[in-house]
Amino acid sequence: MEAIILLGGPGAGKGTLAEVLKKQTDYLHVSTGDMLRAATQAGTSVGTEAKSYMDSGQLVPDAVILRIIEERISEENSNSHFMFDGFPRTIEQAEGLDRFFKKQGGAINHVFNLVVDREALLARLTGRRVCRSCGAVYHMANKPPKKSGICDIDGGELYQRADDSEATILNRLEVYKKQTAPLIAFYQQKGLLREINAGGSPAETQTLVLNVLNA
Repeated sequence: MEAIILLGGPGAGKGTLAEVLKKQTDYLHVSTGDMLRAATQAGTSVGTEAKSYMDSGQLVPDAVILRIIEERISEENSNSHFMFDGFPRTIEQAEGLDRFFKKQGGAINHVFNLVVDREALLARLTGRRVCRSCGAVYHMANKPPKKSGICDIDGGELYQRADDSEATILNRLEVYKKQTAPLIAFYQQKGLLREINAGGSPAETQTLVLNVLNA
C-alpha cells in the first residue's frame, strides 16, 4: 500500500494534475470532499457524525476525517496506490495518516508541493468567467469565449464569481499559506517533499511529476 499527496494553493493545478495521473498511473484519487459526501449520503456512523458538524456550520474534526479516510482506504486491497488531494490539511491529520499507513505496512512515498508565484495564481483565478445559464467555465486568457461576455454554448451572460475577485483570492492564498506552512515543514523533515514548479503549462507540471514517479 503506497500513497502520494498533492499540495498546492488555489489555482496551482492540483485538480488538473490529479485527472492526468488517474489516467496515466494506477493511483486511486482520494478526495476528502467526495468521501465526506459519500459517507453522509450512505448514512454510515462516521458519515452521520460528520453531517452533524457540517449541518451546524462547524468544521469536521480531524479524528472524524481520519476515520472516513481509513474506511475508504480499507475498501481497497493491500497493494493499492492512493493519491490524496486536499488532505491532509493539518499536522494532526498528517500524523494520523502516517500512523494508519505504518499499521497497514504501507508508506507515503512523495508529497508534491505545486509552487506557482502569486501573480500567476492571481491571473489564473481572476480570469475565470462562468455562464449564468448553463454553468460553462471560460478563462479570459486560456479559454476565452468567441464573443466577449457571451457563452459560446447558449449565448448566456458570463460573469465573475464573487470568490474569484482579487481581494477574495488574496485572502484565500494567505489562509492557505498559513495553514500549509507547518505541513510543508513536516514533510520536509521526513524527506518526502518534492517541490514542483507549476508555473508553466499543465503538460509541463505533469511531466515533472511523472518523472519523479517513474524514477
